[in-house]
Amino acid sequence: MTSSSFSINNTSVQAFSLKNPLPYEAYVRFQEKSRENRRESILFLEHPLTITGGINYNIDNLLRNEDFLSEHGISLQYIKRGGDYTAHEPGQIVTYIHLDLKKREISISDFLEQILESAIYSTKKVWGLDLVKNPNAPGLYLSDSPNRKILSMGVLFKSWFTSYGIALNVSNDFSAFQCIHPCGQDWKSMISVSQLGLDSGEDKKKEWILAFQSKFLENLNPLKERIRT
Repeated sequence: MTSSSFSINNTSVQAFSLKNPLPYEAYVRFQEKSRENRRESILFLEHPLTITGGINYNIDNLLRNEDFLSEHGISLQYIKRGGDYTAHEPGQIVTYIHLDLKKREISISDFLEQILESAIYSTKKVWGLDLVKNPNAPGLYLSDSPNRKILSMGVLFKSWFTSYGIALNVSNDFSAFQCIHPCGQDWKSMISVSQLGLDSGEDKKKEWILAFQSKFLENLNPLKERIRT
């Protein structure tokens, strides 16, 4: 695990990059403790094969039963973030952000916007990919193929403290995605960096993490001043 510390609105926040995949249930406990203690952080990590159902899940979008998932080493978790079913797989960059929005005087809409803008910037910088938002479907999509989704998003806001976040498909194989309709869509609409023929190695992942962290800090720091004026 590597860690760094940076400042948002003159308050230090630690960022951690985990080397080994983190079981999903361990993260659920972590974010609950973080909220309880108002302890801010950003995590960059991978999960083992996991399917999660958000608070708006539609059971028809789960294509395999629990016995099948268990036999294939896929964990099924029902959680309190927004959204329907999605999947986590080794090879993604999962970014979880834990911030006290009340203390930092940041609105939910600004927070979400800055996450996506930081991801758009970082993906362009590292891989030269242009990504766009879809107002009717959370996440980010290829600008030249706007039905191809490369980044999923699901965030929990509770007591003005954030958790969960985004997952960028880099070198994952979609074996868990094939068991669901992710956010109600055909799993074949998902795409990854590696499927585009681009370098999806560890050095590129690290470069994306550093770029995202830098841009997110740059984006959020002025917000408090803009709100005051």
